[in-house]
Amino acid sequence: MSNDWFQRVGSSIPRGFSRYFILNLLLSKPHTGKEIIDTAEIQSHGIWKPSPGLIYPLLGRLLDEGLIEETQDGKYQITKKGKSTSEDLEKINQIIKNQLDVIMRIKNVGNFVVSDLIERMKIIGSMLSSNIATMTKEEMVRYRRFLQSEMRKLDKEETKLGKEIKID
Repeated sequence: MSNDWFQRVGSSIPRGFSRYFILNLLLSKPHTGKEIIDTAEIQSHGIWKPSPGLIYPLLGRLLDEGLIEETQDGKYQITKKGKSTSEDLEKINQIIKNQLDVIMRIKNVGNFVVSDLIERMKIIGSMLSSNIATMTKEEMVRYRRFLQSEMRKLDKEETKLGKEIKID
């Protein structure tokens, strides 16, 4: 079950991902537009190769917003405002991690509470998907491991209960 889900989700780039991918990448060092495209292709193992028609207009918007700036050698680097945005997103990420931990510890609660928690998780997940690229590589690895671990727990519980969980 989870493998199918990861394949569906992993095969597409979520809306807003490119913006945060660029900001995250520029946290490490300045890059040219071409280096950004090449890095995306390398890190995705060839699955995602953003076009220049996506990257360069996006770089222009990030410049206009003051989140990045262009260096004298034609590379782009993150600004203090961009770093501050990334730090804010890290705080949000920690809140999300804490909420997910609490949600996954809850057992045998009423359907109303479960439904409410699932709805909140959808909101958190949506927010996270639009901000994930600002995570450091280490944070992304930890978060991915956490989610995979939780998916394995759900798979085991599903098997134990003899139920198949349908994902809409």
